[in-house]
Amino acid sequence: MTTSVTNRPPDTAGPVEEEWLSCPDCRSLLYRKRLERGAKVCYECGRYFRLTAAERLDLLLDPGSAELVEPAATVHDPLEFTDLQPYERRLAKARENSGTSDAVLVARGAIRGAPVVVAVMDFGFLGGSLGTAAGEAITTAAETALADRVPLLVVTASGGARMQEGVLSLVQMAKTSNAMAALDEAGLLTVTLVTDPTFGGVAASFATLADVIVAEPGARMGFAGPRVIEQTIRQRLPEGFQSSEFLLEHGLVDDVRARAELPFVLASLFTATRPVDPDWGESDTDPVIRDVVALERRDIRQTVELARHPDRPTTLDHAVGWLDGFVELHGDRAGEDCPAIVGGLAAIDGLPVMLIGHQKGHATDELVRRNFGMPSPAGYRKAARLMRLAGKLGVPVVTLIDTPGAHPGLDAERAGQAGAIAECLRVLGGLRVPVVSVVTGEGGSGGALALAVGDQVLLCENATYSVISPEGCAAILWRDPAAAGVAAEALRVDARSLLELGVIDGVVPEPPGGAHRDPVRAGLLVRDAVVCALRELRGRDGAGLAAARRAKFRRFGTLEAARERS
Repeated sequence: MTTSVTNRPPDTAGPVEEEWLSCPDCRSLLYRKRLERGAKVCYECGRYFRLTAAERLDLLLDPGSAELVEPAATVHDPLEFTDLQPYERRLAKARENSGTSDAVLVARGAIRGAPVVVAVMDFGFLGGSLGTAAGEAITTAAETALADRVPLLVVTASGGARMQEGVLSLVQMAKTSNAMAALDEAGLLTVTLVTDPTFGGVAASFATLADVIVAEPGARMGFAGPRVIEQTIRQRLPEGFQSSEFLLEHGLVDDVRARAELPFVLASLFTATRPVDPDWGESDTDPVIRDVVALERRDIRQTVELARHPDRPTTLDHAVGWLDGFVELHGDRAGEDCPAIVGGLAAIDGLPVMLIGHQKGHATDELVRRNFGMPSPAGYRKAARLMRLAGKLGVPVVTLIDTPGAHPGLDAERAGQAGAIAECLRVLGGLRVPVVSVVTGEGGSGGALALAVGDQVLLCENATYSVISPEGCAAILWRDPAAAGVAAEALRVDARSLLELGVIDGVVPEPPGGAHRDPVRAGLLVRDAVVCALRELRGRDGAGLAAARRAKFRRFGTLEAARERS
């Protein structure tokens, strides 16, 4: 039965009978109907008013698609708890004021046509605290998503565990976490939308276990609340601490999006679970050159210059040029986000893919901000996280490589650069989904290889791929950086040489003069090459893909493989 969820709890922005209200931040007098038309975002200063669970469902779900799901009954006042007043009286008042039985509403529905199960927390109900009823509702939502084989969206708003229910409240953290784990095992996408505030047991359980975490601007999330932290450390917290913007900067959430954008962003994420036409990609023509004879010999020094040209298309240029609905995902979930590696879910003509690539940029300020495409360990940890997510969802991985190498700094070594690269190699090698890797510019050392363990490894016509930069090789072996040109020739870093060595599977042509001369055309050639590679790979058994990929790299450098190529 389809159920409308409008007009259930009272408006949190002020009494229903008042036509005007004052914004607590800017003190502007706001017309209520205009505020509500704008999803309760102050049209003067941008302050986000809290939404009730019912209002949130109405905002996110397609009209008429909501079908409320009733969780099982839970114990009532298990401790017979009394503080300044009996818990039973607090609970009854909260139910009367909200019109709901507890702090979480669960519903089936659709977001821009994409089916989903949603669990929404309501801070207006006893601070959105996690008690037995709320824990049962979250668990019911996960079980419903599992039964329906659809994504789960959890909208969080909570001050923490419900103290009046004692340890029964505490164990809801484990109960809900186990429910999230079941969705992981089933390969179903989970998304958390963080709203203000999200603290305590909610943040330390299901909220942060989702595959993707999106936050509203200004929303706060953390284990301990700011007042507890300040009392403990006896220091004043910095401005913006635990805010969504702080969390994004420190790699703890994937993105911060305005309230009006959320249905579009969520729908784009949920397309990663949609079925694909079995004839996908059949009309595309493969541009890849696989015969060495078809490649002319080039001046390697000029090739090195072209590979480094600042106007070559970057990963984000490719994402904009030939991907649909790209949603960039940030952070290693351990305290950092490295801007030298970007990645996210998108679609190529309806086929969901996980794009991961190095990002240099074009202008000087972006090049500096992204460390010239040289990732830190956080970048490789982010990449490995996205690789695992692709494996869970059964989504092909497309990697675009363009880096001088991994960042060789002191902080990178402290943070475990070698181990972070090694983990990417291990994860990519064992993924049971298709992996297509394209070296689009510089393929420098282990920093490049970390994203290049593919079923098909392609190289753009004027790209390079090497164990070390020509300058580094010249400095070490020739003891003269000026010998970089000679070193480049000796290392055989160009496309023709690499195809002869069997290290790459093919060469993607570039427009005359190089990719920088016609970035749009260059991007479409990469796109066609990726589509044709995925078309060949996507019907294969996952275990067989991983076994063949490992066998392919196992043969590199053996005499038997060299004889087969000759």
